[in-house]
Amino acid sequence: MSRTLTTELASGAMAGAAAVWVMDRADWLMVAYEDPAAWSRTKEVRPNHKDPAHNMAGMAAKAVGAEPPPEPHPAGLAIHYALGMGPAAVYSTLREHVPGGVVGRGALLGLGMFLIEDEVLNPVLGTAAPPQRYPWQAHARSVVAHLVFGIATEAMLSLLDRSRHPGRSKRSTQNRSRRPA
Repeated sequence: MSRTLTTELASGAMAGAAAVWVMDRADWLMVAYEDPAAWSRTKEVRPNHKDPAHNMAGMAAKAVGAEPPPEPHPAGLAIHYALGMGPAAVYSTLREHVPGGVVGRGALLGLGMFLIEDEVLNPVLGTAAPPQRYPWQAHARSVVAHLVFGIATEAMLSLLDRSRHPGRSKRSTQNRSRRPA
């Protein structure tokens, strides 16, 4: 099967949705072992005491004159998944230009998502508090969760590549991108 932009975007969105699910499991496992005072502080400093995706759902609801939804709510969960699927879809079209294997490329994606979404965009949009208001445990947990997201996304995309090209080895895939000597 040939790789088209549509195929790559769809593959990335599917991998991103699955990776969000995996990331959430890792995040909640870490919350279970986190210092309860740190988790309480995290929830306390969040705008409206909600996660960023549910705050985005609240902003959308207010824009159309509706009440912000409670947490959890399908609208907030849909936004949460979309925030992973969109960047993963774009990443899937660029990943062959990113050096490193599954872990290296995935870690770059995850770290980028953490820095761009969690540390910059969410606070700027007002869907999260400024980073300095959160306890260090929240940042550490978020870094790990986003690394899990990135590695899971890349692993799933690599599996999809192999299923589309079962006879092609890793080495022949790498050699396609090298110029002849």
